[in-house]
This record gives sequence, structure tokens and C-alpha cells, in this order.
Amino acid sequence: MHTMRRHTLRRSSMAALLTLLSTSTLAMGGTAQAGAVTREPVRLPAMPSRLADGAACTGGSEKVIDAVPQEQQDLQLARVRQFADGDGVTVAVVDTGVSLKAPTLKGRVTAIGEADDDCVGHGTFVAGLIAATTAEGSGFSGVAQQADILAVRGTDARGRATDTTVAAGIRAAVDAGAEVVQVSPALTRNSAKLRSAVAHAAAHDVLIVAAAVPDSPQSPASAAPPRDYWPAAEQGVLSVIDLGAQGSRPRGALTPRRADLAAPGDGVVGIGPTGRGHFVGSGASLAAGYVAGTAALIRSAHPELTAGETARRLTSTAYPAGVPRLDAYGAVTTVAAPSAAPAEAADDSEPVRLPTDEAGARATQRALVMVGAGAGLLVLMAWAAVIVPRGRARGWRPARDDASTTT
Repeated sequence: MHTMRRHTLRRSSMAALLTLLSTSTLAMGGTAQAGAVTREPVRLPAMPSRLADGAACTGGSEKVIDAVPQEQQDLQLARVRQFADGDGVTVAVVDTGVSLKAPTLKGRVTAIGEADDDCVGHGTFVAGLIAATTAEGSGFSGVAQQADILAVRGTDARGRATDTTVAAGIRAAVDAGAEVVQVSPALTRNSAKLRSAVAHAAAHDVLIVAAAVPDSPQSPASAAPPRDYWPAAEQGVLSVIDLGAQGSRPRGALTPRRADLAAPGDGVVGIGPTGRGHFVGSGASLAAGYVAGTAALIRSAHPELTAGETARRLTSTAYPAGVPRLDAYGAVTTVAAPSAAPAEAADDSEPVRLPTDEAGARATQRALVMVGAGAGLLVLMAWAAVIVPRGRARGWRPARDDASTTT
């Protein structure tokens, strides 16, 4: 299932049908042009969300992506940056830390405590999704390229998080002046410390954007039933789930009972803690990074909006789906922020329905039906082009056989 886009139809029926036929061919795995040269895909190293005891710290990558990653094309980041760049907004990343050696974040990272040392690399990866600048020879860049990053440890040095470390990270981020706080860890239990930290953020007009589920993938055989994870499930937190390029989640991935937004997070490209090379990563924390970056754009372009209004703008401008899908362009450029109160929380007995790979198959079937309908329309138009002139010539009287009128 491809990312939805708003289009205005300004073409003839034939041109529209040709466009539809071309789109359907690509959806079914065809090529847009015969003999086109296919570039060999670059295999990137994977970015871990935590490290095993004794494992070496994540280093730099030697692989550089020179094209704009597909997920960033889908978000239309080039268009969004014509209206906002995140200037003047500080986004805190509550994760494994953010490396000061990452060249595309140079000069815009402030760290609390030991958060400038990112052995795992995951926090730097997320910070890059939020605010990395474009490097020469690279197509990757962050959402809000002029936003400042506040590095906050929400885990230990190996990436393990507890309610205590996450709550302390949120409080430290708020007290240091962040306007948006991205939280990567998703914990299986809530606590008074977490609730207090979230309330502290709300009292200071700070928007928390959190991963709705942990990043760690599960095999299909051991997939757990939908459940809540914290702090994402806490009231007032914007919870985010991850989607792949086809609009579906990985098989066997953990599922939340509810989520506010969906964003790219499965197989996305990002930076490492050192060097100019790229990694690939997956998880809801990465999707939360994209949403946090978009929130920074909104708060930069519309500083009059509160944290709650920013959250409502993100959800109300999103593409309609079981979990609304992030529309960065719409969120930033919508003329007036919706004034309606946020919707009531869904009944706990009805967990959110998230798209699967079957959705892609249904989308292809719909495309084929539309192609058939378009072809039928062309036949009808051609038939009308012949019949209508003849009808006018007869004054719209029915044709009669001369032999049959002889008495």
C-alpha cells in the first residue's frame, strides 16, 4: 500500500487512464521504462537498539547513500522545508545518548551528563532522523535541519532502560528547555515516576513523542497480543507506531493497544555515531523520531501553538487509516490548526487494527478494478462519439427498416 497523496485532476480522461495503468504496472512489480538501468542496492549495516554485555561499541559505516531514501521522499521533506526548518526549537532525544562526532549534527548537540557518549549508536541515529543536515554526496537528511538536539540518557550505556532512567531523562529534558521530547524506550510497566515526569512535561508545555512499542522484533511464532507500553500509553503522550515502505508492519512485530500516529520506521536509513556513512534501522522509536522532527517544524513555523495543539495538528492532518499516517507537509502547511478537542480514548477492549502485508494485495486488486473501469469508460466514450452525431442527424428518432413499413 503506497503512501496516500492529495492530487488535483487536471488531465483528460485518456491521460488519467494512462497514469493509472502506469501506476498499476509498478504496483505489480513492472518497470516504468523498458531497458532502464537498475542500480545495485547498497547493503547497509544494521543499527542496534542495545548492545550485549562485552560487545564492542558501534563504529562508523563505510556505506553512503547518495539518493534520497524512499521514506523521506514519501514524507515530501523537500517541499516541507520551503515552509519551516526547525530553527529555534530544541528537541530532546531520550535514548542511548547522541555522539558529538556525528558530522551532520555538528554544532547543534548539547548533552546532559554523559549523554555525549553514544556507545550503542541508536540515539545518534534517531537524532539524525530529526535534525541531520545534508552532507555532500549524500541524499539523507533529517526532518528539521536547523533544530537543536538535546542529548539525554534514558538508558544505561548498553541501551537498557528502566522506568527510573526514562523518567529521569524526561524530567532533565524538560528542565533543560526542550520543547519536544522524543522517547525511544517503551517499557512493559508504568510507575509513579513515569506519570510524574509526563505531568511535569505537560505543566511546562512540552510535547512528548514516544515509541508505542519496543524496537526488538519478535518472531511470528512468539508474537505477543496487543498491550500497553509506557510512557507512550500515558495520557498526554503522542504515541507512534512504525510502518514499512508498503504501509505494513513486520510480521510478528509487537503491537500496542492504541497508537496516535504511524510513521516510517521499518528499514529506514540513518546516520551513525561517527563518520559520514549510513546504517539501516527498524522500530517504533525511529518512527517517533520522524514525528518529533515534524513537531519541531510545526513549533518553529507556528510558535503560538501549545504542545497539545501541536499534537492535535499532527493527528488531524494525518492520512486517514486504522492508525493515522504522518503527513509532514499537511501538518506544517495547514492554514489553521483544528480547534476541536481531542477524541476520546478508544475502549480498552478494542485494540488498534494495524495494516499488514494483506493490505498491499488488496490495494493491487483495487488498482486492477480501477484499470478495468477506466478502460470501460474509454469504450463508452468512443461509442458515444459515433452514436451521438447519428442520433442528432435523425432528430433522435429510432432507426426503422424500410421493408418493415410497407403495408
